[in-house]
Amino acid sequence: MEETHAGIAGTGLGPSLGLALRISVVVPTCGRMDLLDRCLDALTRQTLPAGAYEVIVVDDEPNHNTLHLVAGWRARTVERGPRLVYIANSGQHGPAAARNLGWRAAQASIIAFTDDDTVPSPTWLAQGLAAFGEHVDVLCGRVEMPLPATPTDYQRTARLLETAEFVAANCFCRKSILERLDGFDERFTEPCRENADLHFRLLGIEARIVRAPQALVVHPLRPAPWGISLLHTRRAVFDALLYKKHPGLYRAKVEPAPRWDHYLAVAALLLALAGWLAGSAPVFGVAGLAWLVLTARLCLQRLRGTAKTASHIAEMIVTSALIPPLAVFWRLAGAVRYRVRFT
Repeated sequence: MEETHAGIAGTGLGPSLGLALRISVVVPTCGRMDLLDRCLDALTRQTLPAGAYEVIVVDDEPNHNTLHLVAGWRARTVERGPRLVYIANSGQHGPAAARNLGWRAAQASIIAFTDDDTVPSPTWLAQGLAAFGEHVDVLCGRVEMPLPATPTDYQRTARLLETAEFVAANCFCRKSILERLDGFDERFTEPCRENADLHFRLLGIEARIVRAPQALVVHPLRPAPWGISLLHTRRAVFDALLYKKHPGLYRAKVEPAPRWDHYLAVAALLLALAGWLAGSAPVFGVAGLAWLVLTARLCLQRLRGTAKTASHIAEMIVTSALIPPLAVFWRLAGAVRYRVRFT
C-alpha cells in the first residue's frame, strides 16, 4: 500500500469535556457538499453525550468548500457537539484509503464507519456501543434504503445493501483489529469490494462479529444517470482482485459461478460479426438470433418487478445489449492486471 499524507484542521470539543472519548466516527467524502452537510447534521444530533465521540471527515477531493463546511458545523456546535476533525487526503485516493486515513488519526479505541450520503439515526452510536460487548471485535448495524414500491433495476440492485453481511456504511470495529489487518486494502479504488475484502479478512482471523439491528443508518439512494449500470461493469476489475485474494469466499458469498450468459452473448455477437464479414448468411443468422435471444433474456430478467416507464424500458434494452461485452472486457482486464485466472 502507498503511504498516505494528510493535512488536519483544528478541532472543536463539546461541553462534556470530562467524559472519556469512547468512539471515533470516520466519514470519507469526495466533494458532495449537500450530502455531507446532511450527514453531519445527523451526527451532531446523536443521543450519545458529545464528549464521548468524535467525527473525523476525510476529504478525498480536498477543497476549501468542504473544509469550510466542517468548520461551520464546528462553530455552530461548539457548545453542544462532538469533536470535529477535517483531514485532507493528498495521497492515495479511494474509499479504502480515505477510511484508513481516518481510523489511523482516531483517538478512540472503537471506530465507527459511515459514508457521507447516509443519515445515521439519533441513537446510532448509543445503540452500537450498547451492543458492543467486551468480547466483540466488530459490530454490523442495520442499513435501510427507502425505495419506491416499483423501483428501477438500479434501485433494486442497490437495495441489496440492506441484506449485505458487511457494509462499511454502518460498522463498528476495534482499532486494534484494524491495526492487525492494516485496515482496508487501498488497491480497491472503486467502492463496494473493499468492504467484502475486509469482511473476508476478518473471517480469516476469526474475528468476533455481531449484529445490532437497532444501530440504524438510513441510506437514501441518490438519483442515477441514465445507463448507470454500464459504469458499474468496471467494478469487475476489482472482482478479479477479490477473487485472487479469497477464491473460496468469493464463490461462496459473491458470485457462485462465472457469468456464462455474458460470455455466450459475447461469443454469439462475435460469431455473427464474423459471419457478416465472411458473407455467410447462415452463420450470421443463427449467431445473430442467439445473441438476440440472450440479450432479450437479460433484458426481461432486469425488467421483472421493476418500473415499466418508457425511459426505463429503453435503458434496459440498450444496456442489456452493452453490458455483456463490457463486463467480459473488464473481467479479462482484471484477470490480466492481477494475474489471476478469473472468468
